[in-house]
Amino acid sequence: MNIFKQLDIPPARAICYSGFREGQHPGGEYPTYAQVKEDLLILQGHWKYLRLYDCDQHTQTVLDVIKAEKLDFKLMLGAYIEAEMNNFNCPWNGGVYSEEQLEKNCSSNETKIKKLIALANKYPDIIFSLSVGNEACVEWTDHYVSENKVLEYIKQVKKGAKQPVTFCENYVPWLFKLKKVAHEADFISIHTYPVWEYKHINEALDYTKENYYSVARKYPDKSVAITEAGWATNSNGRGINPGHVNEEYQKIYFDKLMDWAEKENIMVFFFEAFDETWKGSPEPLEPEKHWGLFKIDRTPKLCMMDLQMDKDS
Repeated sequence: MNIFKQLDIPPARAICYSGFREGQHPGGEYPTYAQVKEDLLILQGHWKYLRLYDCDQHTQTVLDVIKAEKLDFKLMLGAYIEAEMNNFNCPWNGGVYSEEQLEKNCSSNETKIKKLIALANKYPDIIFSLSVGNEACVEWTDHYVSENKVLEYIKQVKKGAKQPVTFCENYVPWLFKLKKVAHEADFISIHTYPVWEYKHINEALDYTKENYYSVARKYPDKSVAITEAGWATNSNGRGINPGHVNEEYQKIYFDKLMDWAEKENIMVFFFEAFDETWKGSPEPLEPEKHWGLFKIDRTPKLCMMDLQMDKDS
């Protein structure tokens, strides 16, 4: 089954959007109305569905721009839930917190879930689906939340809002430990990153298909969407072979992935629209900073050159 058919959502291209520019970051300086408007005008006409990650100031600005400028976008909106348990398996400097911090996070998460419901009810014509978290159950996460708590959040949001509810997670936990979440969610959302798993571009699409169909086969009565799939364009060697990433490979993966998704009528949110320099380590070639189809200054990478030429002509 696919999300378009089951939930009666018109097929169209989808992309992950976060508009933080140089010097901006969540909890600090946020993108302005004018900056978000510039971004959305770049994306308009090429993508219909945007995925946003949290119910923060940035999301409110995006909603304001879409409504005021009458732009043709629909949003998958998430509540970015933070660690409620320690995760000693997290491979970087994170995942372990004081009991006081974990209690604060639990309280903050409840507030975020309530805000998610409130925004869903305020903007039902723009927000088409809701997610109660992002990569919070996978073994390497630095913001671990138990399956049972995720399940509670899904039930809470389903009770309070009319839009379909999901949970966005790496494909692996769906195969081994998220059965209760899968059955309660209105649809399943998976992430697949062949390049993070040391796959060469020649193996990339086949590996993505393998990830997708393994989950789809496990839950044949559920729609499955891909809410993150992408290809970085730089790497300092931390987790990704620098020889496996460049703009040419990103274009190959994007083109093949979109062709497959459209042929099979699968919703795929490409990750992501714009580079974000606030992410990851301070190193300039940190791969977390380089997933965008556009650079931090909004100039197009190779993958988007044709799109930009169409826009200018």
